[in-house]
Amino acid sequence: METSQGNKPCTPSAEACDLVTVSTRQGLEAVDILRRGPGEAVGPVLHDDGRDTLGFVVPPGTAAAWDVPGSTCTETDGRGLRLTPAPPAEGSDWLVPPGEADLATDPAVLRRALGEAARLIEAADSCR
Repeated sequence: METSQGNKPCTPSAEACDLVTVSTRQGLEAVDILRRGPGEAVGPVLHDDGRDTLGFVVPPGTAAAWDVPGSTCTETDGRGLRLTPAPPAEGSDWLVPPGEADLATDPAVLRRALGEAARLIEAADSCR
């Protein structure tokens, strides 16, 4: 498994975790890729129904170097994201709840999974 670039793991009691947001379609593909990969685990994943997005919890500091097209990475600084089983906002729900997942998804592993997901979606769309 790849390691992130010196990012500290996000713990359930930590208040600062970053959040990588992608379209639901790409995010679901990435979750599948992460779950079937050898030794690669996925951390908590939040589904926002209203915006049709998935948010991957990643270690704090990830946003500073995040550059994956089609996604954004936001520093939470402990504001608005709590890693509890209850959804953090109305209209959202945990796809992969805290406690049933690793503490956070490794950014390098997520970057690779999102790239593979984008290629799979592009290939599927070109077959239509």
